[in-house]
Amino acid sequence: MSHVLVVEDNRNLATGLRNNLEIEGYAVVVATDGVEALAAVHERTPALVILDLMLPGDADGYRVLRTLREEGYAMPVIILTARGEEAEKVRGFRLGADDYVTKPFGLMELLARVAAHLRRSAEPHAADPGERFVFGDVCVDPGTRTVKRAGELVALRPKELDLLLALLQHNGRVVSRTELLREVWGYETSVVSRTVDTHIAELRRKLEPDPTEPRHLLTVRKTGYRVAMNGA
Repeated sequence: MSHVLVVEDNRNLATGLRNNLEIEGYAVVVATDGVEALAAVHERTPALVILDLMLPGDADGYRVLRTLREEGYAMPVIILTARGEEAEKVRGFRLGADDYVTKPFGLMELLARVAAHLRRSAEPHAADPGERFVFGDVCVDPGTRTVKRAGELVALRPKELDLLLALLQHNGRVVSRTELLREVWGYETSVVSRTVDTHIAELRRKLEPDPTEPRHLLTVRKTGYRVAMNGA
């Protein structure tokens, strides 16, 4: 039985989430503010966290997320936000979120995302220890899950690295968003998400000389993405 922590100050919403997650077979703990959330994690590490960004008090969702990652907790975190601005989602990803759901959201979709993240986090990372990928001044070592740019280590979030590896393993072929959602996040085709696009933007920011004019992490209009190993 997977343990899920729900951090949500709207008690009606929190109760609804708890009831539905328990029906799906999860053990659920609810926290209504950031301090309570961190205490719950310290008491028993959850397999997954559903985290509202707008929490009362000094410890909002961003601070909770930052603290979890700084303390070394690597469980998947799905952020809940009523904000639709891209910058807010990017900020969440940069702090270590794995996915986001914008309120109001469909309950069945959220449950599907929870199941997918738990399934993916339980799978071992398979990689050929001798295989390496090089494009531009970037070297990716799947065996050690490290990325270097011009010889310097680049700090990628786990999902950013998983996405990069998925693209590289397709050897330059165009990969659709649906394929990437399935391979990296474990989502079924019924789940619609802009998560891939936001993660690609972060990879470009960290790995491309000019993120606004990418040479390697390329968009194929109306199709998906591909990696150009030798530049566009």
